Amino acid sequence: MIDVARHTEAAFETVVEAHLLAHGYTAIPHGYDQEQAIFPNIALQFIQATQPKEWAKLEALHGPNTPARVLDDLCKWMNTYGALHTLRHGFKCYGRTLRIAFFKAAHELNADLAARYAANVLGVTRQLRYNKPRNGEQKVGVLDLTLSLNGIPLVTLELKNPLTGQTVEDAKRQYRADRDPRESIFEFKRRTLVHFAVDTEEAWMTTRLAGEATHFLPFNQGYNKGAGNPPDPAGRAYRTAYLWEEVLQRDSLLDLLARFLHLQIEDKHDEDGHKYKKETMIFPRYHQLEAIRSLVGAARREGVGHNYLIEHSAGSGKSNTIGWLAHRLASLHNEHNQRVFDSVVVITDRRVLDRQLQDTIYQFEHRQGVVQKIDEDSRQLAQALESAVPIIITTLQKFPFLERQLKKLAEKRDETDTLSAQGILPTRKVAVIVDEAHSSQSGDSATSVKSALGGTALVEAAKQQAREEEQNEWEEVFRSMAKRAQQANVSFFAFTATPKHATLAVFGRAGRAFHSYTMRQAIEEGFIMDVLRNYTTYAVYYKLLQKSPKDKHVERKQAAKALARFARLHPHNISQKTEVIVEHFYTFTRHKIGGHAKAMVVTDSRLAAVRYKQSFDRYIRAKGYPIKTLVAFSGVVSDDKIPNRTYTEEEMNGGIREREVPERFGSPEYQVLLVAEKYQTGFDQPLLHTMYVDKRLAGIQAVQTLSRLNRIHPFKEDTFVLDFVNRREEILEAFKQYYEGAEFGEEAKPDQLYLLKNELDASGVYIVEEVERFCAIYFKPKQRQSANDHQAMNAALDPAVERFKQVLLEEEDQAELWRKKVAAFGKLYAFLSQIMPYQDSDLERTYIFLRHLLAKLPRQPSDAQYDLNSDVRLEYYRIQKISEGSIDLHSGYSRPLHGPRDVGTAIVRDSEIALSELIDIINERFGTNFTPADQLFFDQIVETAAQSEELKQAAQVNAPDKFALLFNRLLESLFVERMDQNEEIFGRYMNDRSFQKAVAELIAAEVYE
Repeated sequence: MIDVARHTEAAFETVVEAHLLAHGYTAIPHGYDQEQAIFPNIALQFIQATQPKEWAKLEALHGPNTPARVLDDLCKWMNTYGALHTLRHGFKCYGRTLRIAFFKAAHELNADLAARYAANVLGVTRQLRYNKPRNGEQKVGVLDLTLSLNGIPLVTLELKNPLTGQTVEDAKRQYRADRDPRESIFEFKRRTLVHFAVDTEEAWMTTRLAGEATHFLPFNQGYNKGAGNPPDPAGRAYRTAYLWEEVLQRDSLLDLLARFLHLQIEDKHDEDGHKYKKETMIFPRYHQLEAIRSLVGAARREGVGHNYLIEHSAGSGKSNTIGWLAHRLASLHNEHNQRVFDSVVVITDRRVLDRQLQDTIYQFEHRQGVVQKIDEDSRQLAQALESAVPIIITTLQKFPFLERQLKKLAEKRDETDTLSAQGILPTRKVAVIVDEAHSSQSGDSATSVKSALGGTALVEAAKQQAREEEQNEWEEVFRSMAKRAQQANVSFFAFTATPKHATLAVFGRAGRAFHSYTMRQAIEEGFIMDVLRNYTTYAVYYKLLQKSPKDKHVERKQAAKALARFARLHPHNISQKTEVIVEHFYTFTRHKIGGHAKAMVVTDSRLAAVRYKQSFDRYIRAKGYPIKTLVAFSGVVSDDKIPNRTYTEEEMNGGIREREVPERFGSPEYQVLLVAEKYQTGFDQPLLHTMYVDKRLAGIQAVQTLSRLNRIHPFKEDTFVLDFVNRREEILEAFKQYYEGAEFGEEAKPDQLYLLKNELDASGVYIVEEVERFCAIYFKPKQRQSANDHQAMNAALDPAVERFKQVLLEEEDQAELWRKKVAAFGKLYAFLSQIMPYQDSDLERTYIFLRHLLAKLPRQPSDAQYDLNSDVRLEYYRIQKISEGSIDLHSGYSRPLHGPRDVGTAIVRDSEIALSELIDIINERFGTNFTPADQLFFDQIVETAAQSEELKQAAQVNAPDKFALLFNRLLESLFVERMDQNEEIFGRYMNDRSFQKAVAELIAAEVYE
């Protein structure tokens, strides 16, 4: 043992080495071959000890030259195929396959393999001299700690001690400046696979040394939902002790080499459009390793039939995490050496994931057929599930058609009495990994997954319950109930960055995620950008005038929407915003990211996207700017001005097909993408720098849309948002819900369900006999179903439809309220039936009846859109910048995610109003009683007042009139502070009592709201 002072770097080395030696490592101080970059004696001893038969046959051929032959072939193999491939699959030596490592099997049935695994030699070497001076020019290179497996160096560590003035940053600099990547030990893939820069506070890693271009990733646990590491709660060790105590522990490192590290190969394009392959050695980040091991350990202990929610932010490396998890679950065995899952089904819409999964798992297994991508139809899915393919990658949308496809397959095989002929799968143990769970955890599609995978067990459970309830005729009802609940043979592993309340309730544990990696930690660790760092908001001021002499009466809410739509789509509005956006892009954005930056314009409708595309192209053409645009919207859009004129995305993009848009947008040819309800989720484009928002965003949609900007790029230093619609406070509130992890709010109350059902039953719109008659047909056993059932179900619904029509004629408000209660009942039951084991078949029958009845109820006639183009004109318009700078995510508080609380009691019908009066109200709302400068003056006062903590507290505990009294005391001081900004308004406020009163009442009301 080296004698060192207690506060030095050498003392730090001693602590790490001592722990490793006490936990399964062997000290290897000497014997390193600098030319071959291995410990030859250790490698030869391992092969001889674990594979004596193969060694004897080689020795018979080569005699005393055998060691040299073996070492030569081992090094050639590693230089050709890489160290990782060689460790996993061995190497060839004169026709014999030799192994240089043995890894744990998924089960413990092979005693010989267990003995070979125990024979692995994990070595630790301090101060390894890895090169020789050449020509007197090169200094000797020394590594603080080097870890090897059976003589192959695989891990290096540079340790720094802040107590002597050096930190992890010095370790990084040392790797970049002093570690020549051309040295044999550092050559990519061929020897060492990961390098750690470590001090007592933080750990960073890289899998490829590249001089000054070496890129390090944080390898920290996270602290207080952000970056860094927590102190040891026992006060006994360094903050980074987890690295050598957990991650580099003997079994852990062998597991990492066997089941985690892999070579990722991606197709890339250079600036000239030429294709090339990029190789990256993937080593899991700490949160990925912790998540996988926690999930696998829980699944091994708990067995099948449990749910796990993984709340991982964008930038967490979710594709790799899902790949590792799928592979581990597919081979997982319990303590009795029995497989926990027969198949793993990965549900995703991401095309890149299937190819990545297949490539990754092939590296682990070295055999084909482990992964099957369902890229054709539901028939392909049915065949894969029948055959119990180990890992199946599919989309959610294919499951509802599975039963039909199973029957078709059975018919094709002339089967009549098999499970497939009944549209049922055998009950197998299945792990379902859900990518983006927030969008797929509820509804009929998710229920169809449970129904399909539940198999024969679900059918038998329904029969058993029908017998116990002595309601054999309702067996199909009990099956319908059972398929919505948790299946005993299915475990869900649900991934999401933005969970909804339902996600937490269905997949979480007591409303909490099983594992989380927060947006805050991802931002602080540099894996995603903070998209709110540069956020500019604009306000739009306009004035409308009524053209038509006739002052028609209109429904207030619908007509207000029509007026707002008229203003949004007005050519002057579109052209003014086009100028702001294009000029900003031309002067600012296009120079970012090394001149490759791109922008997205988010519009609020498909027609708006069409108008923007036309306006952009006209303006760019007139200016002669080197900017090209693409537009993205679904379907066919009809022009509201030109009869019979329609637009499609492909036509407006000059023939570029829909699936080609992402790749073409990524090319140097195009710079701006205009979107309407597309590419606002799951779209990854690191060159996307700026977003122009002309759409109302709130909650999860705001987070998902703006997060399109957060992907990192080597030359991407910042992002920018220019928002024409939303307030900064609303955006902050949306992001705060997910910044440090979602919080489970108030749960839905089951008694609400029975309250709603009783109210609906008592309304008289339907009677119990009609529910029974409809359900008797709907749940008829399949062998008794016929084409006449459709008309019989409609006939059972018609009496209720007629009664509703009568209520609609006599009491329209009550009819609409009843419709809303029906919708609320359906939503609440669909949610609660997933998390509570309801045994009440009356609820299920009522739910099915009302779901179909709702579809037949006549719509409210006044829901029609108003066309006010001939009644209104735009007289006045102006855009004004009102704020810029960072939205600080550390401020404010996070609102919890509440469950369904709507019991259908709100009044839907709105009052009527004269169009002229509504136009006056709209004009007042958009600030045309004064100039835009005046309006800005008032807006700033409201903004400042709304930020006051004192006023916030006052608003929470006081009625509006009491609040106004408190507010008036503050208002005068706000005017005085801004007197030099608008002396005219200030003078009038101080001298005109009636004006002062009117202003105070209006501003107080707005601040209170």
